[in-house]
Amino acid sequence: MSAQRDNPAGSPVPILIVDDDVKLCRLIREYLEPLGYEVTAAHTGPEGLQAAEQGPFSAIILDVMLPGMNGFDVLRSLRAKSNVPVLMLTGRGEEADRIVGLELGADDYLPKTFSTRELLARLRATIRRSSVTREQAEAREPEVLVGNLSIDPEARRARLSGQALALTAVEFDLLLSLAKAAGRIRTREQLLNEVADRNFDVFDRSIDVHISSLRKKLGDDSKSPKFIVTVRSAGYMMRKPDSEGLV
Repeated sequence: MSAQRDNPAGSPVPILIVDDDVKLCRLIREYLEPLGYEVTAAHTGPEGLQAAEQGPFSAIILDVMLPGMNGFDVLRSLRAKSNVPVLMLTGRGEEADRIVGLELGADDYLPKTFSTRELLARLRATIRRSSVTREQAEAREPEVLVGNLSIDPEARRARLSGQALALTAVEFDLLLSLAKAAGRIRTREQLLNEVADRNFDVFDRSIDVHISSLRKKLGDDSKSPKFIVTVRSAGYMMRKPDSEGLV
């Protein structure tokens, strides 16, 4: 029974192997390519680093003992520029080597006595972990900045000139909604709908009360606001950083 390909419908998964053992590189290529990988080989440290930087690769298999530049130095240089998953190989297998490699940013470690099935399992796991981490990072809601006001939606924290603001849950959600829409009017109904999603006891005119409290905490003056502007018969608007009076 043939092994399952890792990319049945997509383009090959690009892998770089950096090892001075030409025969080993060929064996790994012959094993991985039928499984859906595209394997590039480099046989010295400098060649491997150059190839890695030119990438992109889904993972790099990196030997420790390399001519010209050892694997640790390659990894150290690579980590200054890239988070590509790295699976390190060693012919010695000493614990000290494994520790050094992991501390420098290797994702996993294998002695050269590995079986091809173990290599494949480690490679798949390394790529999968990297993919999950990348997706989580991409899914994280970014910080919202308006002048000297910064809002972290994930941590639900707001800072003004670096100083933390003590906000209620409703105030935080109102501030975040206004900041995301800086320069655009948010009606009371829109603001109400956003905070109501969290089941707070908020009604239409109470929005004004919460905005008033929020302004006080921002040190804002309703008659000459730096942040939150009242738009008569419409709602509220967060001023953009380039608006007059907002620093």
